[in-house]
Amino acid sequence: MKNSINVRIQGHPLKLVEIEGSHTVQNVYDSLDVHLGQCYSFLVTANQKPKDYYFVVSTRFTKNVLSTTATIRYEGGNGPASSALPEAPVGWAWSLNQFRSFRWNLTASAARPNPQGSYHYGRINITRTIKLVNSIGTADGKLRYAVNGVSHKDPETPLKLAEFFGVAEKVFIYDTTGDEPPAKTSDKITVAPIVLNATFRNFVEIIFENHEKSVQSWHLAGYSFFAVAIEPGRWTPDKRKNYNLLDAISRNTIHVYQKSWAAIMTTLDNAGMWSLRSLTLERQYLGQQLYISVLSPEHSLRDEYDLPDNTPLCGIVKGLPMPKPYTT
Repeated sequence: MKNSINVRIQGHPLKLVEIEGSHTVQNVYDSLDVHLGQCYSFLVTANQKPKDYYFVVSTRFTKNVLSTTATIRYEGGNGPASSALPEAPVGWAWSLNQFRSFRWNLTASAARPNPQGSYHYGRINITRTIKLVNSIGTADGKLRYAVNGVSHKDPETPLKLAEFFGVAEKVFIYDTTGDEPPAKTSDKITVAPIVLNATFRNFVEIIFENHEKSVQSWHLAGYSFFAVAIEPGRWTPDKRKNYNLLDAISRNTIHVYQKSWAAIMTTLDNAGMWSLRSLTLERQYLGQQLYISVLSPEHSLRDEYDLPDNTPLCGIVKGLPMPKPYTT
């Protein structure tokens, strides 16, 4: 719910095979850092002496380290292999280097001769760059978390209903955060619905810049994206030369180390209203989230379903006649 963790098994290497639905190059690690909302699959070979081995999970990047253990017991085992727990790595540079070692397996998981790596995302022209900076501050004397100085608040009328009924301008304003953060940072925060107006099938680059001292984690609903880079410092366009444009993992969460930035790339080819949110729950609840509106200009059932007839209506759309259905 809050912290990154490190996972390790005493005396056993971990062979990574999958990250969030994507088969990976099967590198072997002594331990794995797992950040908020992330999912990893690894294989372990039980080829050690028949004893008891510790399975250890401990927090990372926290002042006080919290840890817990389980026991892997071999059949016929005769006591613990060692009473000393395997130590966790130290520092975030180790974790960053591990992220850089993750690679998409370009020869797995699809019909030949078109394996999963046949989608050459690195050759697609970027049509829009969105830079998002997380921050903490106050609004009306209360704690809020923000993106580019704006803290999201759900309106009385759900965002997608407002779009379906053609009354979005009465509920929210598109692009309140802009594609760039404010030039000057401030702890003064604006509270409003955050909806980015995106173009259907555009190929976008999203930069997450973290100026704080804690690790952030973000999830994009409705899409997988290519996590092409994480680096310390501030992002500038010339940093693109450091992107992995060949075999970055296709996934749906990305972490951002303290005082660092992360870059993702994706094609907005799934029409709808999609949530981009912090996975730190108090940050998400207090406004560190936004929505990306992706509308098909053809209003076709090929791209998006109609609003179901039995959808409960509320807010300003309650009592209005149903909108014209999409065409086939």
